Amino acid sequence: MYKSAHFRLHLIVFLWGFTAILGKLIHANAEVLVFYRMIFAATFLYIFIRFIKKDSIKVSRKLLLKLIGIGSLMAFHWLFFFSSIKVSNVSIALSCLGTSTLFAALIEPLVFKRKVDLSEILMGIVIVICISLIFKVEFQYKLGIIYGLICALLGTIFSVFNGKIYGKTSSGNIIFYEIFGGWVVISLYFLFSGHIFQVGEISYRDLALLTILASLFTAFPMFESVNLMKYISPFTLILTVNLEPIYGIILAFFIFGESEKMSAIFYIASLVMILAIVINGIIKARKKSKLEAVENTL
Repeated sequence: MYKSAHFRLHLIVFLWGFTAILGKLIHANAEVLVFYRMIFAATFLYIFIRFIKKDSIKVSRKLLLKLIGIGSLMAFHWLFFFSSIKVSNVSIALSCLGTSTLFAALIEPLVFKRKVDLSEILMGIVIVICISLIFKVEFQYKLGIIYGLICALLGTIFSVFNGKIYGKTSSGNIIFYEIFGGWVVISLYFLFSGHIFQVGEISYRDLALLTILASLFTAFPMFESVNLMKYISPFTLILTVNLEPIYGIILAFFIFGESEKMSAIFYIASLVMILAIVINGIIKARKKSKLEAVENTL
């Protein structure tokens, strides 16, 4: 079962990495893409929860409002992610996701009121240097890099606040209401900005790709990642998820060719950034194990 769980984990990380590929293949703009991805994913999740698992989706009004608020962060995280792909390419958008760990090192101590870890500061310095090098050598993609950094920041804030409500209802309910809530916010944005008619400007090809994106590459990996927590540690999950940019960048290069070909410095900086994140994760895991061992002896 342990080996099976690890195979499933790498499968869902691979699927997440392919999300960026679909984002480039879909011709619709980022706003329309996120609108359909969220409503389709919410629909699939509702059907799964209510008719397959036959669970209740009832939550308190207070929790519902919190989930909608957190879902709006998810919506804009995805919006800036796909916007980054549209104005630059898949490689740029995915490399910027590596800065999420830097933002987490800055935000988590404030929210959870803990001390800043020295290893996180060192890792943050490495990430800043790497992203600065990428910005310098790939300056033609500056807007994509800016969107990618905003995406990483919003994704980090989303993850931190998501951690605050973990356990207050089922994981399925959390995912469903966050995605549905994010869709409501995106819909209101369309309505008040006067762009609501853009929603109808989409081809059948894009609708088919969006259906695949929402089901196989959104709803399924989210549920699978929750199920895998029964067999693997949160550390293993987070560490493996860091492979998403690697999978995505390699896939993009082979699928799109020249448009995804980057400079040597870009690939070196991206690799160093990912290695820094992985090494930091290993260091933190060892520190946690030693602390637990000490506590058990007391």
